[in-house]
Amino acid sequence: MTSPERVLEAYKAAVYAKDVDAFMSLYDEDVQVFDMWGTWSYDGAAAWRGMVTDWFASLGTERVVVDMEEVQTILTGEVAVAHAFVTYRGVSTEGQALRAMQNRLTCVLKQKGGTWKIVHEHSSAPADFETSKVILQR
Repeated sequence: MTSPERVLEAYKAAVYAKDVDAFMSLYDEDVQVFDMWGTWSYDGAAAWRGMVTDWFASLGTERVVVDMEEVQTILTGEVAVAHAFVTYRGVSTEGQALRAMQNRLTCVLKQKGGTWKIVHEHSSAPADFETSKVILQR
């Protein structure tokens, strides 16, 4: 990828296509991911690939449309940080919206050999103070 913004565009396309290889090509071999679901940390591309493979397989014929809002990128030499509010919208094969959730996404990217790779990813959502339930809609 030639820019951090293009990495985010490729992320959206790979998720919609459920293309594990295209998705994983965005990540460094030594990536560390703090995901929202089930596991505190995925350490390395192999661990992250397993989660991504299971996620895409769980969708059956459905697709996921990823929308990013308020994307901000900070670039300093060979390191970039990008963060955004992200909506993951499950859609039927006919394109009908089935469900949606939102979270916050931060990616740290490093340029290696002219290509930007995600070296750290962190997704989060706030928790309601009274109920401790995660808030998945802004």
